[in-house]
Amino acid sequence: MTRSYFGTDGIRGLTNTPPMTADIAMRVGQAAGAHFLRGDHRHRVVIGKDTRLSGYMMESALVAGFTSVGMDVIMVGPMPTPAVAMLVKSMRADLGVMISASHNPYVDNGIKLFGPDGFKLSDTAEAAIETLLENPPKVVSAENIGRARRVEDARGRYINDAKRTFPPRLRLDGLKIVIDCANGAAYQVAPSALWELGAEVVTLGVTPNGTNINDNCGSTYPEELCRTVVEEGAAIGLALDGDADRLIVVDEKGKIVDGDQLMALIASDWKKRGKLEGDAIVATVMSNMGLEKFLDGEGIALERAKVGDRYVLEMMRAKGCNVGGEQSGHLILTDYATTGDGLIAGLQILAALVTSGKPASELLHLFDPYPQLLKNVRYDGRDPLEAEPVKAAIAEGEARLDESGRVLIRKSGTEPLIRVMAEGEDKDLIESVVDDICAAVEAAA
Repeated sequence: MTRSYFGTDGIRGLTNTPPMTADIAMRVGQAAGAHFLRGDHRHRVVIGKDTRLSGYMMESALVAGFTSVGMDVIMVGPMPTPAVAMLVKSMRADLGVMISASHNPYVDNGIKLFGPDGFKLSDTAEAAIETLLENPPKVVSAENIGRARRVEDARGRYINDAKRTFPPRLRLDGLKIVIDCANGAAYQVAPSALWELGAEVVTLGVTPNGTNINDNCGSTYPEELCRTVVEEGAAIGLALDGDADRLIVVDEKGKIVDGDQLMALIASDWKKRGKLEGDAIVATVMSNMGLEKFLDGEGIALERAKVGDRYVLEMMRAKGCNVGGEQSGHLILTDYATTGDGLIAGLQILAALVTSGKPASELLHLFDPYPQLLKNVRYDGRDPLEAEPVKAAIAEGEARLDESGRVLIRKSGTEPLIRVMAEGEDKDLIESVVDDICAAVEAAA
């Protein structure tokens, strides 16, 4: 089935342009509400959002949709995506909604849905909601319209939940940490959690104004964090994205540490402590070959899923793994959370840092990545990957790399981009392969 609304991670797009309009958001509320109206109990949905200007508009539209089909609404305001997943379970809600476009600029927005178990919806559930979207909504009678209320202590609940994942015997006393919250959803909760654990906290990206989310800050723009860590003489830097489900780390020398290195640390540490389920982790096709080689030496298998944290999670559940993630910094630790959680992942890294007594530059660089190059080519209209010259360029690139590397070509799930990636032992060769494929895609776009 071709999906019209849902992409790799919920529904996402330019605000006030389909599918990210107030009208469609209201219809999503009606369709999702109808899908989850099961049983004769009073139904409820938890709605959180990040700090985008359009969040108020989308929230109001969703509230209208949900209440019109008889579902009560609990609004928790600006909160990380994983906090919404946590609150759905703790509040015994039937559904959770996060209004966010993650790392995208403020002009975009998105709708992410969680089931009553706190997990993102399956393809099957999303397809069922899409079917309902194409039909007139079944609104309830006036006396059965849902009620809406705001919960003021949601931030405190999430902070306590996150802190419980940090070993009770440890504290962060004397540790200077720089945290960049991307002017996003975690601008209050993340610094507060670190401070409550004893850290000396230096903050970046904690003054949201509706339009500065992810604006040269956060996990996709860590340059200011790198400079600040060095200038402050901090032990480590943490960068979250707009909805705080992603983590990038900076060591005390100002060097960026990506999700592959973080997974390597957590997996090897949990393996030593007998905590790693299945002696395996799940990453995506984008993760570096160097990670795979390191894990193999540790007796840990690497399973690869499609790009997208929900596909990682689906494979984790199928394979019985409790550690997974993406090179981009989505880290899923199912012992603690049902989705990627940048703060909880950061706390596990900080626990390892305190326990080891090593500097971050030593602790967090466990393998030398294979040279890897990723370029994006924007297209408009027809699919350039169907063009014969593009297919020929990809086949030629694969032949040139042979067994010394690999080529990965895929469409972005959130933007009209073709992502061209190659990695291998020869840096000059992979640059040449990527450039040739990109040229073919541009010619066909």
